[in-house]
Amino acid sequence: MARLDPHSCNDAAQPEVTHLDWKARVDFAARVIEAEATLELLSAGQGPLDLDTRELTVHGVFGEDGAKLAYSLAPAEPVLGSRLRIELPAGTRRVRIAYRTSPQASALQWLTPAQTAGGKQPFLFSQCQSIHARSVVPLQDTPRVRIRFRAEVRVPKALRVVMAAGFVRREEQGDEAVETFEMPQAIPPYLLALAAGELVSRDVGPRSRVWAEPSVVEKAAWEFGGVDAMLLAAEKLFGPYEWDRFDVLTMPPSFPYGGMENPRLTFLTPTLLAGDRSLVNVLAHELAHSWTGNLVTNANANHFWLNEGFTVWAERRIQEALSGADVAGLHAALGRRGLEKAIAGFKDHPEWTRLRTDFAGVDPDEAYSEVPYEKGFLFLRAIEEVVGRPAFDAFLRKYLDAFRFRSITTEDFTALVDKELPGVLAKVNAQEWIDGPGVPANAPLARSARLEALQALGTNLPADEVAKRWTPTEWSLYLESLPHPSSREACAELDRRFSLGKSGNYEVLVSWLSLAASSGFEPAVPRVEEVLGKVGRMKYLKPLYTALATNSATRENARRCFEKHKDSYHPIAQQVIAGILKKNGA
Repeated sequence: MARLDPHSCNDAAQPEVTHLDWKARVDFAARVIEAEATLELLSAGQGPLDLDTRELTVHGVFGEDGAKLAYSLAPAEPVLGSRLRIELPAGTRRVRIAYRTSPQASALQWLTPAQTAGGKQPFLFSQCQSIHARSVVPLQDTPRVRIRFRAEVRVPKALRVVMAAGFVRREEQGDEAVETFEMPQAIPPYLLALAAGELVSRDVGPRSRVWAEPSVVEKAAWEFGGVDAMLLAAEKLFGPYEWDRFDVLTMPPSFPYGGMENPRLTFLTPTLLAGDRSLVNVLAHELAHSWTGNLVTNANANHFWLNEGFTVWAERRIQEALSGADVAGLHAALGRRGLEKAIAGFKDHPEWTRLRTDFAGVDPDEAYSEVPYEKGFLFLRAIEEVVGRPAFDAFLRKYLDAFRFRSITTEDFTALVDKELPGVLAKVNAQEWIDGPGVPANAPLARSARLEALQALGTNLPADEVAKRWTPTEWSLYLESLPHPSSREACAELDRRFSLGKSGNYEVLVSWLSLAASSGFEPAVPRVEEVLGKVGRMKYLKPLYTALATNSATRENARRCFEKHKDSYHPIAQQVIAGILKKNGA
């Protein structure tokens, strides 16, 4: 037995799945998907085939001739789920599995009409990263095994289905509609994605379309209207876009992340709809994943930094190309502050602050943080500073070409660096970066004239005329730099002069509310509770719940808010917030 991914039952000695044919019926009343998954193998197999599942009810397993195949479903393990072992007769190339998902499937969130913007139709969406695809489809749920797929999804006729795949057709049959999709490029299973609801679209470019609920779509189309300029800038930096289209879906508020880079259909949180395009750096990040993450993918969660460190680096190059080095520098400084907070939060798990990790037995969602993003970015910047930008840009193209449509490890990366940039790993002390905790002393510093002005201000209040010119990033950096907790008098003065609690920009708003709540500033607590009832993005939930739960005066507020709103949060967010409350005795 050779398991190369600590989060998968996949045995590397067994045949790999190369293609999925998925036929599914979405049952909103029961909150389940009834489905058949036909798996095509790279080579004819015989003997056991191990697949990953989580809370699936298996009705039967069949061979190519329709004959029933023997199978067994192992008892569930806390992180992995249940291994589905199928006994393959000699020469088997395809197996068909009939099954049903659980109403508690960890990848799926079912929303009632009241939880949507329109209020008329239900909504379903998936979030399969890191290891949640197995709760939707029985497969080898490891990024090292890439698959192509075809899908037919049946929903009530009033709804539309969208998938991270090419649209083929829609057929209406009585009260239902069947929508067919095809994904010709091989993807890791965590990039499987679908949504179903009252959805409409607007084209914003020759290769780009925005999907959203009808009451949201115009606002989303304007906010993300610059996507084609981003796409062209990225192609100049990283080479041709390999995924045909770059469409985006504006999600319901309960979506737990800022964005998810599902190829051909990126999912984006509605908290980005600030009305001034000030938060579209998240869109740049998800676009950058088209090269660094989707095209070249980490082989498992132990090498997650290869996805996210490269993508943060690429995101900031896109920012620099479109908005200038000063803006990119501000974002790098804010990222460094987030990294320092993440490292401080892992004081009991310093091993989780390494780039190359060992997450065997650890839920990737539990260990998720800014570390692979921002420490990975700094490591790449350290290499770039040693070799110079032209040489590093040339290396990036070779990296993308060498590992195109492959899933790789840190060892694959370092081998290529040694080949193309000999000696540089020793110069930057790569071993400390990769296998050491925390941030090495040679980490590059962010540079920006605006950043220098902020640093000169320190903890002093800005003059009104200065504050009016600040971008949301500058406000966030300033608020994050203040002592946590600050005095109630300082919070009161900030609130009086700048009305930060009324900000429509969630980055500014949550930075302010986190400061205010951690400082015991009571007037801000109702606004904190209001935000916790409106958003499901973990970037905002985590600091706000933490601020409430660590303060004895507001600990009960945290517990009460979670009980009131937890059903509106995605299962991943529910698990994370429950952990925060438990840790703080709330």
